[in-house]
Amino acid sequence: MAIQSPYAFSLWGSSLSLPLSLPLSFSLTFSLSLSLSLSLSNTHTYYYYEYTECDSVGSRWRVAIPHILGTCSALPTPTRGTDCSFSCAVGEFLEMSAQQCTPCAAGSYSLGSGVRFDQWDTIPAGFTSLATYMDPGPSGEESQACNSSSWTPQGVYLESSRDECTVSLVYAVHLEQQGSVSFSYQYPDNNIFFEFYVQNEQCQEMAQTDDQKWIKLTTNGEWDTHTVNLKSGTNILYWRTTGILVGGKMVKPVLLRNIQIEGVAYTSECFPCRPGWFSSAPGSSSCQPCPRNTSSHKGAASCTPCPDTQYSHEGWSQCKERPPCSEKDYFQIHTACDSEGKTQVMYRWVEPRICEENVTGAVALPPTGEREACPPCNPGYYNTDDSTCFPCPPGTHSDGTSVCEECPAGTEPVLGYEYKWWNVLPSNMKTSCFNVGNSKCDDMNGWEVAGDHIRSGAGGSDNDYLILNLHVPGFKLPTSLAGMTGTEFGRITFVFETMCSADCELYFMMVKSTTVVESWEGSKERQSYTHIMTRNASVSYTWAFQRTNQAQDVRRYISDVVILYSVSVTNVQDGVASACRACALLSQSSQRSGSCIPCPAGFYIDRDTNRCQECPPNTYLSGHHTYGEDACLPCGPGSKSNKEHSRCYSDCSYSHTEHNRTLTFDLSSLSPVASLTIGPSFTSKGTKYLHVFNVSLCGHQGKMAAVCTDNVTDLANKDMGSDSTQFVNSVDSFICQSTIIPCLHNDYRTVPQPLVVIYDLDGINASVELDAIELHSYACPAGTCDGCTFHFLWESGSACPRCTQDDYHQIEGACKGGVQVTLSVWNEPKLCTKGMSLPAKSSAPCEAIALWLKVGVGGGAFLAVLLVSLTFYFWKKNKRLEYKYSRLVMSANKECELPVADSCALAEGEEPEDDVVYSHKPSLLGKLRAIANKREGDSSESVQLKSSQSERWVWG
Repeated sequence: MAIQSPYAFSLWGSSLSLPLSLPLSFSLTFSLSLSLSLSLSNTHTYYYYEYTECDSVGSRWRVAIPHILGTCSALPTPTRGTDCSFSCAVGEFLEMSAQQCTPCAAGSYSLGSGVRFDQWDTIPAGFTSLATYMDPGPSGEESQACNSSSWTPQGVYLESSRDECTVSLVYAVHLEQQGSVSFSYQYPDNNIFFEFYVQNEQCQEMAQTDDQKWIKLTTNGEWDTHTVNLKSGTNILYWRTTGILVGGKMVKPVLLRNIQIEGVAYTSECFPCRPGWFSSAPGSSSCQPCPRNTSSHKGAASCTPCPDTQYSHEGWSQCKERPPCSEKDYFQIHTACDSEGKTQVMYRWVEPRICEENVTGAVALPPTGEREACPPCNPGYYNTDDSTCFPCPPGTHSDGTSVCEECPAGTEPVLGYEYKWWNVLPSNMKTSCFNVGNSKCDDMNGWEVAGDHIRSGAGGSDNDYLILNLHVPGFKLPTSLAGMTGTEFGRITFVFETMCSADCELYFMMVKSTTVVESWEGSKERQSYTHIMTRNASVSYTWAFQRTNQAQDVRRYISDVVILYSVSVTNVQDGVASACRACALLSQSSQRSGSCIPCPAGFYIDRDTNRCQECPPNTYLSGHHTYGEDACLPCGPGSKSNKEHSRCYSDCSYSHTEHNRTLTFDLSSLSPVASLTIGPSFTSKGTKYLHVFNVSLCGHQGKMAAVCTDNVTDLANKDMGSDSTQFVNSVDSFICQSTIIPCLHNDYRTVPQPLVVIYDLDGINASVELDAIELHSYACPAGTCDGCTFHFLWESGSACPRCTQDDYHQIEGACKGGVQVTLSVWNEPKLCTKGMSLPAKSSAPCEAIALWLKVGVGGGAFLAVLLVSLTFYFWKKNKRLEYKYSRLVMSANKECELPVADSCALAEGEEPEDDVVYSHKPSLLGKLRAIANKREGDSSESVQLKSSQSERWVWG
C-alpha cells in the first residue's frame, strides 16, 4: 500500500519538504547536508554559514545562523553568495567564511563537485537499509520475518543479504547540475537478483535501459563498475537485491564499494582518510592504503611502522602480535627440471610471512627433498637435450616420450591440448590469487605444479580465490569433420578431486561470457567433467578455488586443496598433436600424397577404403568421431535423423499398444513452443516466485526450440521464439524452466534452467477441446517431488490417437425396393482425431424376404409335419393298448378278479385279432354316471367287438 511520507532534505540554507509516495510499507526521513559548512574559527564559534535556496536566476545569499536559537545579536550581515553552479577543483573545498576554494589538508581528500563513500565500517549517514516484501500478506506477518535482513558493512565493502527478503539500500542526493553515480560491485550468483534504479522527488522512476537497471554478472573475485547519469534536482538511489532459494542452495551475496556521486556543485568540507589509509600531501583527491607492516589512524598524513614482534597487512589500522610458525605457514613446490632431467621438492614460507620462527613452540622449515627424475613431456611435445619440452612442428605428432613424427599417408594430426604432466606450468596457462577485501595475495601463485598433478596453492588467507586460467585462441575442425553441420566445435575434459574440511567451493568458468559453467562444493572424489563448445571463438577457461567464503585473520583450512590431474581440449586452433587420425581420400594419387578431403555432411570414413560413405537411415554422426560405421549412432525410439545426419528429431508421431490394440498419436499440431506458468509459490520467508516452462515437443527440426533467457525485464515484450543469440545468457532445449520473481514495477526477473526431459506420452489425456498444459503429479501438487523430475499432463484435442477402423461402426438400413443402404458412424464418445476417415455411404441389392426368414419358415413346416406324424403314431399305439385291456376284462372271473397276464403286449409275430369299436361315443355326463356306478359295484360297459370269425356283444 502506498503511503504519504514527508521527506525532509536540508539543502543549502532551506528545509525542503517533499511529499514522496513510495510503494513500500515504511516511513523514512532522509537528511542530506553535503552543503552544510560549520564555521569553527576561533573568532565566531557561536554561528555558522549557510546558503539560501537558489532563485530563478541562479543566485543566492550567504547568511549566518547561530548554534543556539534565539541568540541573534552581533551576527554578520547577509552577503551575496557564489553562483549556484560554482564548484571547486578536485582536492579543494569551499571555505564559507571567505567563499573561496581551499586545498584539503594532509590526511584528507576532496572530489570537488562530488562525494565518495569507500569506508564501510558502518553504514554512512544518509544511507538506509530497508527490508521489504514484494507481496506482503494481509496481516503483515511476513514483513516481520525480514526485520533482521539488511546490507551489512564489512570494512572495505558492503555486503547484501543472503536470504529471500528484498533488501534495498537507499540514498537521496540533490544535484545542482547534471551528474552521475558510479559504484564498484561483485555479482557472481544469478540466484540473487540485483537491480539499481533512480527515482525523483515524486517517487517516479527515471527512464533507464535494461542494461542500466539490471546489473550484469561478474566472475567470482572480479570487480566491475556500473555508471548511471543523473539529472539535476533530487535523485533517490536504490540498490535492491532479492534472493531466491528454490533449490535450497545458499546464494552468494552482492558486494558494493567505492560509491561516487558527481554533480553536487561543491563540497564544503574535506573527507578524512579512513583508518589504515593516508594522504601525505595537501590537496589530495584520494587516500592510499598503508603498506604492509604499517598502520594509521583516521585522517592520518603518514603511516606508523609496526614493531618487530608485530605485523600488519596492507590497509590495516593496527598491528598484531606475530604467532609462532606452524605447519600451516609453509607449502611445498616442485622445482623445474634441470639440465640432468632431475627435479626435487622444496618448501617455502607462505608470503607475506607473519609467523615468528625463533620462539618457543615454532616449527622450522623442512629441508629440501632428494632429486628425482622429471616426468615426461605432455603429448604433442618433445624433450630437448636440456630437459625442456617444446611443441611438435605442424603436421607432426608425439606422445611426449618420443620424437615428433609426421603423420602417415591417409591420416591427419589430431590437434588440441593434453596436459597430464605438471613439471612446469604450460605457457598458455596462468595462475593468480585474488581476495575481495585485500590485496595481500596479489603477487602469489594460486596453483602449484606437483609432477603428476597441479594443486591449489597456499594463498594469503582462507577466503582467497586461487585462480588457474587456460587460454584457447579458437577452434578448428579437422579436415574429416569440416563438412559436418553439427554444433560441436570442441570439448574440454578435466579430471579433478577436492579434499576439504570446511565450505570450500571449486568454480569452472568461461571468462569470455563471465558465467559459471559448473561448481562443486565440499569434498569430491576423483571424477571427470566435460564441457562442449558450440561456438567457434577465443575463450579462457578458469578454475577458481575458495577454501571458505568467511573472512578470517587466522589460517585454519590451508590443508584444504583441489587437485587437477589432467586437462584436454580438442580441435584447438594452432594446437599440438598427440596422435593421427584417418581421413577420407579422393583418389589413389591423393592416397599416395597423403592429402585429405572433408566428407559431406552425414558421411563417415570407411575403415577399409578410406572413402566417404553415407550413414544408414535414422542414424546420426557423433560430433567428434567419423571413422568407421560405428560413428553413425542410431536414433532413439520415435525419432529419425535429418538429411545431414547431424541430429535426430521427432516427427511428432507416437505409437502405444494397449489391450491388443495399437494407438498412434500425431502430435504435429503441438509442435510450436508452448508455455506454462505455475504458481505463485513462496519461499520460507514469503517471497513470491513463479515457474515458467517453455516446451518444444518435437525438437529443433524446422520448429522453434524452447528458449529461456536470463535478465528478462518484461516478458510481454520478449519474443521467446526469436533467435536466442541476441541474448547474453540463454538456453535452448526441448524444455527449459525460468524462475520469475515479480517486481514492484510490473516487470520480471528470470533465471533460465535447462531441463533434460524424457517424454512419457502414456499419460496423455485428450478429452477437451481447448489446449491446456499443466504440471501434474498424484503425490506432489507442484508436479515435482524432488525438484528434478517434473510430470506434465498436456490435455488437448490434438493429443487424441489417430482414428482407425476400431473407432467407428456401421449401421445397415432396411431393404427398400430391393436396395439396402449402409452408413458408418463414430463410436461415442469419439476419442480419436485425424487418421482414417469415415467410409462413404454404400448401397447393395437385397430381397424382400430375407434368407433367415426363408430358413425359419422351412424349419417351422418341417417341425409341424413331424409333430402330426408323432401324434398319429402315439394315437394308434394307444388304441392297441385299449384293445388288450378289453381282452383282459372279458376273461376275468365273476369276482372281478383279473387273471395274471403273461404279457400285456402282443407276442413277437402276433397280429391283433380283433379291433375294438365303440358302438357309440359316451357323453361327458355318461362318463360321470359310469364312474359313479363303478363305485356302487354295478357298472357295465358296452363295446362292440369285431372278430374275423364272429361278431357278438360282450357285457361286463
